[in-house]
Amino acid sequence: MSITKSGIITIAGRPNVGKSTLTNALVGEKVAIVSNKPQTTRNRICAILNRGDAQFVFMDTPGLHKARTRLGDYMVKVVKESVCDVDAVMLLVEPIPYVGGPEAELIGRIKELGVPSVLVINKIDTVKKDELLEVIKVYGEAHDFSAIVPISAKNREGLDDLLGVLSGFIPEGPQLFPEDMVTDQPERQVCAEIIREKLLLCLDKEIPHGTAVEVTRFSERDDEIIDLDATIYCEKDSHKGIIIGKNGAMLKKISTLARQDVEKFMGTKVFLQTWVKVKENWRDNANLIRNFGYRDE
Repeated sequence: MSITKSGIITIAGRPNVGKSTLTNALVGEKVAIVSNKPQTTRNRICAILNRGDAQFVFMDTPGLHKARTRLGDYMVKVVKESVCDVDAVMLLVEPIPYVGGPEAELIGRIKELGVPSVLVINKIDTVKKDELLEVIKVYGEAHDFSAIVPISAKNREGLDDLLGVLSGFIPEGPQLFPEDMVTDQPERQVCAEIIREKLLLCLDKEIPHGTAVEVTRFSERDDEIIDLDATIYCEKDSHKGIIIGKNGAMLKKISTLARQDVEKFMGTKVFLQTWVKVKENWRDNANLIRNFGYRDE
């Protein structure tokens, strides 16, 4: 079936509500990294789904939080700009019968722009039905949403209902991306993000939030094996020691897990080499933030 309509839909919400899990579940592939730590997503990520005659372009955004660094300022700016000039906004919330500060701020932005909005209540597998009704009531009083859809992104529950609702906001028009494309991110950027996901998975506390990953080599051999060199930047010498680990054990674990996911994404064998370097306070250095791929355009 040919694509006759296409539209852009932003997924917004506070950190850790499951925006990246939902993005991956909707397109059926891993295009956004997932972690149980807040503020995992730093850039706006486009994920593309073709369904019937419609092309959905989902924008996964960083969680709206109180910024404490220049990188944090950049992430907040990305969220606020991502609800402009789109066909609809999904406000993703947890099943808690209370409108918190980040949710109230996003609702205010939605009202200001007059953009169609769908309240998506995630993690419904964690509450009873009567508790869910209270959440619907509280948010219904805060804003007149076009629709309210309860889901579990983790269990893929309610996703067909959600896509059915969202298809009503997709306007007639040509497709925006080729049919075989699932994300607008360059392959090397996806690979860097997968490595960062493993840092978040394997390391504790603040350390993974102070890391950035730069892919310095991405080349394909004649036999289709990909050579991938990546540098992990951290903010302190003590952090470098923890990332490398005793006899290099932690870096080996991170690299092995990353390589496995990169191979799944690329569909071929990958030879990955990683290094760790210190760049003190890079999260407050505008030039380094840009160098690591966090750009305003």
